[in-house]
Amino acid sequence: MNKTRPAPDLWLLICILGLLTIGIVMVYSAGSVLGFHDYGDSYYFVKRQLLFAGLGLISMFITANVDYHFWHKYAKIGLLVCFVLLIIVLIPGIGNVRGGARSWLGISSFGIQPSEFMKLGMILFLAKWLSHEQFDITSFTKGLLPPLGLIGTAFGLIMLQPDLGTGTVMLGASLMIVFTAGAKLKHLALFGLAGVVGFAGLIIAAPYRLLRITAFLDPWSDPLGAGYQIIQSLYAVGPGGLGGLGLGMSRQKYSYVPEPQTDFIFSILAEELGFVGGLIVLLLFLILVWRGMRIAMTIQNGFGSLLAVGIAGMVAVQVIINIGVVIGLMPVTGITLPLISYGGSSLTLMLTALGILLNLSRYAR
Repeated sequence: MNKTRPAPDLWLLICILGLLTIGIVMVYSAGSVLGFHDYGDSYYFVKRQLLFAGLGLISMFITANVDYHFWHKYAKIGLLVCFVLLIIVLIPGIGNVRGGARSWLGISSFGIQPSEFMKLGMILFLAKWLSHEQFDITSFTKGLLPPLGLIGTAFGLIMLQPDLGTGTVMLGASLMIVFTAGAKLKHLALFGLAGVVGFAGLIIAAPYRLLRITAFLDPWSDPLGAGYQIIQSLYAVGPGGLGGLGLGMSRQKYSYVPEPQTDFIFSILAEELGFVGGLIVLLLFLILVWRGMRIAMTIQNGFGSLLAVGIAGMVAVQVIINIGVVIGLMPVTGITLPLISYGGSSLTLMLTALGILLNLSRYAR
């Protein structure tokens, strides 16, 4: 008699599909003006988003039905490929520059972003490495330092593009895995201190980052320069009120909020759907992360548990940073809102990762 394989987590699946649907609607609404102005087609961005969503859903269906132990076998190869891509993208003439960062490989407007692949590649490898029974994460030199060195190398390559937003998400999700694996808090505190020094170095190396921080603290000190994005975003969020101006009725998407269909899509959502619409999106993300962490706590396998922590952590860190920027609680960093913002690599890779999480839920108790 054949044993029926358990179904994936229904709540998790509902949240994924719900957020993806909201995202497609908002990409059309937020990007229609820019699409018509730049490409003569109000549906330009939503048509491409539907294509990316379709590819992502196919990938999610595949990964949701592939036993997660498969990734344990090929995690090392996957990480090596990600490192090679990160190096190749830095070569002038090969890597494409968009938004001031050399972070794309491809032709014309179609391409892939290797740093997005690295987020998932690093999570898979760390989950495999740190779940090994003979690995002693409590030792600083032999246990903690090697994975931190690997994470730091990947972060450094991403910063050479530079892409602080994606690098920070990769770093945050990786550290969550390291902490869950049993690293000592005092060791992580030392790493945090070194990180502060490194962050200061990044600011010194690129003065524009200091402008972003000063603009975050007082955007009105430079309203037409470094503070412009934050001010225009707040102008969108504020008038939304409780119920919003109505779907499609945003005023700030008319060339006020830069790239409203990507990094600042939540500000347009808050303007059109109000506090209620924003709260629904946040609740869906909260449930998604909660179900992910629940899977991590109930799955009877070290690799699976750390993998679930990494994927759920990746979503959580990215949501916190994106919405923190939109409402003026964090300095501006170029990072998309998972499943909501327009984007090819970010959307398809996120759906691929969530497919792995759905597969993990089949084995959770």
